[in-house]
Amino acid sequence: MRVNRGLGWVATHAIAIAIALMFVLPFVFIFLTAFMSNQQSLTSQLWPTSWHPGNFVEVFHKAPILRYFGNSLLYAGLATIFMLLSSVPAAYALSRFSFRYRNALFLAVIAMMVLPPQVTQVPVYFMWAKLNLTGTLWPVILPNLLGDAFSIFLLRQFLLTIPEEYADAARMDGCSEWRVMTKIILPMARPALAATAMFIFFASWNDYYGPLLYTSENPAHWTVSLGLAQFRTAHQVQWNLTMAATLLMMLPVMVLFFFAQKAFVQGVTLTGVKG
Repeated sequence: MRVNRGLGWVATHAIAIAIALMFVLPFVFIFLTAFMSNQQSLTSQLWPTSWHPGNFVEVFHKAPILRYFGNSLLYAGLATIFMLLSSVPAAYALSRFSFRYRNALFLAVIAMMVLPPQVTQVPVYFMWAKLNLTGTLWPVILPNLLGDAFSIFLLRQFLLTIPEEYADAARMDGCSEWRVMTKIILPMARPALAATAMFIFFASWNDYYGPLLYTSENPAHWTVSLGLAQFRTAHQVQWNLTMAATLLMMLPVMVLFFFAQKAFVQGVTLTGVKG
């Protein structure tokens, strides 16, 4: 009975199991290769014959990993903060205020979502070059102060689901529009804020094109994505060290994701008015 029940469960969830394996197996391969010797990593053996945790220590001697971590944390952290500071008021205005050309402005935001960044990259690069900011991460951090089209769209769509009666009641009690947004609406929008912050943080942490374009000539400002690519180029034969560096650079994001996921679920359960 137990065997039949187990086979029935596998048959019912066969597609989900196959998809899960497609995502999990590459991580298992990276993990196992990171503990292999240099000689075994070049063979077809998938399980380490001997475990070499010293590979992770050697990675720190081969490349300035901590500097890459610091640069990525600076980039992703400031980009997330700047994006929230600029996108939240824009999304609030598009969802709560009635003004002329509001729909046209919202369509312009959507148009910015489908516009490839490479279209405007040349004039934007010349602008940052004239400001003497090339070679640093500021050209990829500062644009977040002007808002992010996807973040504005996501936040605006969620704010539309919050009943207007909450804001009207706060205005009748004498709250200013700023207090209505910060004290009433935004606490209810914690799920959207958490999700949007996660999207922009992970996008910034994994960004390769921006740091490559602006900091490729200055290794002191390389991020983990650019540093990992250069590490792979320099140590492409030593796949055990490459996988160890990959695992180290993935680990903080994975840990942060689980903490952010918990905050996201908590925000969903706490959405509403507390007595």
